[in-house]
Formats: sequence, C-alpha cells, structure tokens
Amino acid sequence: MATVNPSWGYTLHLPHDPRAPGIARTTLRAALAAHGLGELTPIAELLAAELLANAHLHTNGPYSLRIMSREPGRVRVGVWDTDWRVPPGFRDGEQTVTAPPADAESGRGLQLVRACADAVGVSVLRELGASKGGKLLWAECRRDGFESARDMAGKCY
Repeated sequence: MATVNPSWGYTLHLPHDPRAPGIARTTLRAALAAHGLGELTPIAELLAAELLANAHLHTNGPYSLRIMSREPGRVRVGVWDTDWRVPPGFRDGEQTVTAPPADAESGRGLQLVRACADAVGVSVLRELGASKGGKLLWAECRRDGFESARDMAGKCY
C-alpha cells in the first residue's frame, strides 16, 4: 500500500491575464480539498486573492501561485512575481501597515493578509537565472487545534 507524505506543494504559473487570479483560486480550492484541508479554504482563498491581486495590479509580467504544506493542518500560500520591491507590511521587522484614508477605494489588501494569516513573509530573489528574480510573498493559515509558528515560538522561551 502506498503511503502519503504529509509534505506537499504545487505551483501554478500564471500569465498576466485578468482571468488568472480566478483560475488560481479554483486550483487552490481543489488542492485543499484533495488534501483534506477544505476547512481552510475561506481563509486561504482570501490570502491568495489579495496576494494575487497585488501581483496582477502592480507588475506587468507573469506570476505564480505556490501552495504548500510541510506540517499537518497548516498551509502556506505564496505568490511570486517579477518585481523585487517588497510592499509595506512584509519588510523585515515591520509589524504594521499604514491604513489608507477612510474614503480610499483600495490599499487594504495587505492589511487583510496580515490580520488573517498566522504568519507572513517574503523572499526576495535578486539573482536572475533559475529563480527569474522577483519576490515571493507568502502567508500561512492553520486548522483549529494546530499551533501556529507564532504560538510555538512563544512556548520555546
């Protein structure tokens, strides 16, 4: 009988097309359902939607959705794009994002990501070649009953 490795990951390469974020969200839902993580779909889809929208709006090239789980009950959603600039809220040591004016029609997406995710981060890929440069913004969410990285870190001290 075959065994299933608890660690898994998928990457979906997307063209700069207005239909791409919707296709990526459909793929995310399918992957979570296939791995028994359907209860994470609402939050993971919100995280992915905001990260995908940023990549689509603020870059001109292709981008990718990365979905992975290295531990049971936890999923990481990442979006790679060709722009190496890190948006506010994802820079090292930055804990808050400045809120846009109350009447602004945009600018709240990354605030939502930081508020809803158990952990966020960025990898800047400045070396061209296999990585194609750019950056990978990521956010993690977990199933109830599973500790987040923040929870576990607090218990280590």
